[in-house]
Amino acid sequence: MLEDAASIRRVVIACGFVDLRKGIDGLAQIIGSRYHQNPFEQGTLFLFCGRRSDRMKGLLWMGTGFLLLYKRFENGTLSWPRTTEAAADLTEEQFRLLMLGLNPVSPKVKDVHPDKIY
Repeated sequence: MLEDAASIRRVVIACGFVDLRKGIDGLAQIIGSRYHQNPFEQGTLFLFCGRRSDRMKGLLWMGTGFLLLYKRFENGTLSWPRTTEAAADLTEEQFRLLMLGLNPVSPKVKDVHPDKIY
């Protein structure tokens, strides 16, 4: 997976909404000003989601430059944490949940109420 190839040691998601029209410089500025994190921290992948929850961007400092990642989910949407304007560290398992489209910070199981009783 990507974390193996790029030696990612830490994944941080930017909770809330981010304008995905921003490029590398704009996202790095958001990391520093809004979330008080260092965008030049090597091995840290910062993930962002816009209002449309079917795509996300990632920013990773590689030591010699930034790697900008963009993912669009063809079927379904992300369940992104929207309630806070903070950054949250993810575990490896939470990162996998996020890539499946689930909310990694506060996963919840939906209650199912069948219409028919057989």
